[in-house]
Amino acid sequence: MSVHELLAGLERAAEAGEHRVWAVRCAHALGLGGIAVSLRAGAELVWFSDDVSARLEDAQFTLGEGPAAAAAADFGEVPYQVPDLGGGAGAQWPQLAAEAQALGVWAMFVWPVRSGEVRLGTLTGYRRTRGPLTAGQAADGLRVADALAGRLLAWRPGVVDSSDGPGEAGTVDLHWAAVHQATGVLSCRLGVPLDEALVRLRAQAFACGRPLTEAAREILRELPS
Repeated sequence: MSVHELLAGLERAAEAGEHRVWAVRCAHALGLGGIAVSLRAGAELVWFSDDVSARLEDAQFTLGEGPAAAAAADFGEVPYQVPDLGGGAGAQWPQLAAEAQALGVWAMFVWPVRSGEVRLGTLTGYRRTRGPLTAGQAADGLRVADALAGRLLAWRPGVVDSSDGPGEAGTVDLHWAAVHQATGVLSCRLGVPLDEALVRLRAQAFACGRPLTEAAREILRELPS
């Protein structure tokens, strides 16, 4: 299925709660192993195709390093390409590169998700082989990012429970809901600002070698029922 056909079916897939299936097909059409969309500054991971994509976003959020963070700071070239995580990127982001290689990932690519001049977040894709994108893949990825920006602007969060999961109409996943809740708990418990509480939560997850969401849920489980 072509990217053009996938974009034509995006609205239908989102309304049917099939955005994960759509994302997998889209990643394959772009020649990628998977894709993920995060809101600006790591506010939330909202759309991803597979567990590897989610774990790469978790790793970048936990470590505070990686191509998504670098691209968000300065999109001088679109997409931001890291065609070989075992090359210079290994020295630039050693911890992230090690995490990625443990997942069998050797290349990552980042497009801006934006509306006009307003940057909403990033679309990150990975590949299990080294090498840059073709010009066609790079252009198609930008078309996908622009389409997903429209979905994010149309999304209005409904009433959700305390666990991570689908947002209204299956449009997005609130993957880091537990992280934000645990950050608030730590802020109150330690008497520190939210930014510092998040840093401490990330450090705890890294020190224990666990995903950030898992460390957050452990804190939430400790709360009195």
